[in-house]
Amino acid sequence: MAIMITDVRCQKGDASFLLDDGKTSILYDTGFGFTGYAIAENIKKVLGDRELDYIFLTHSHYDHALGSPYILRRYPTAKVVAGRYAEGVFKRDGAKRVMKELDAKYAEKCGVSDYEFLGDELKVDIAVDDGDIIQAGDMEFKVLNLPGHTRCSVGYYCEKEGLFLSCESIGVYDGEDTILPSYLIGYGASIDSIERVEKLNISSMVIPHFGLLDDKQTQFFLKNMKTAAQGLAQELLVSIKKGYTDEEIIEQFKDKYWHGYIKEISPIDAFKLNASITLQLIRNELL
Repeated sequence: MAIMITDVRCQKGDASFLLDDGKTSILYDTGFGFTGYAIAENIKKVLGDRELDYIFLTHSHYDHALGSPYILRRYPTAKVVAGRYAEGVFKRDGAKRVMKELDAKYAEKCGVSDYEFLGDELKVDIAVDDGDIIQAGDMEFKVLNLPGHTRCSVGYYCEKEGLFLSCESIGVYDGEDTILPSYLIGYGASIDSIERVEKLNISSMVIPHFGLLDDKQTQFFLKNMKTAAQGLAQELLVSIKKGYTDEEIIEQFKDKYWHGYIKEISPIDAFKLNASITLQLIRNELL
């Protein structure tokens, strides 16, 4: 069984990749709301007259999930798969309000100022828990709860193919030599999630915001994801203990990570916000 993986993003900050074995199709994350219809058009270029069968969401953040209602307008029979915690997030008015604000802010940077917000149509058809199996035609995926980036972060593992659909709890990758740790709700939780992934027999993997890794990239990522996560935590602790201000530490964070591909996919305001959250997390959890 050959699984074709196609980048169907419209903006580099998007997260949306199509898996297709010729019989069954899966959209791995759906990107922003304002790019949702355009992503649906990209899907059609691949599938032609075939339907989209599944949408697998890694977590509830707007740049990963908000495109799903727009895509479902074009592919209404697709089944949305997400963690049970994400299902609850999608029902919260406050969460949807934040998604709307963030999506509109990034849309404006991309020259889009007028589009319909469909956040009230966010839904989950198949709410999954750790260890659940999703049978997508001939493709079988095991769900792994992988908290750390969010509480609702999950990965999907196709053991038969050695294929792992990753999530940001184990890191964001630039495809070269930089892995950006992305723990926003738990450092220890992220380390636990990374250690779970280390035990899998992975021959290929898809990374949010990047796509399919080649063999060399896969081996680099798997070998270095834990070291990167631990290294950042220790660097932040050293800076805190030396008495640097939060602004100085965040600037150091930016100088180390905000370059190349990561710079292309991460708006500076969002990057600095996540850096400040990470800093506070390490201060609370490890000091």
